[in-house]
Amino acid sequence: METVSILTCPQCGHQERETMPTDACQFFYDCKGCGAVLRPHPGDCCVFCSFGSVPCPPVQLHGKDRGGTCCG
Repeated sequence: METVSILTCPQCGHQERETMPTDACQFFYDCKGCGAVLRPHPGDCCVFCSFGSVPCPPVQLHGKDRGGTCCG
């Protein structure tokens, strides 16, 4: 399982390497480039699944088989 993902801001393109929580989803992330607050796209459980280079650990382990979310 990978625990590091590169988040890419859809507004300014800033990329930041971040360590993902292994037992929870992260619903918000403040871009360190422009300050935008990133929120998951509909159907995604967290910002890593929407904007990361790697999906979050719960999705890596279990997939999106719980109605499209991993934490629901």
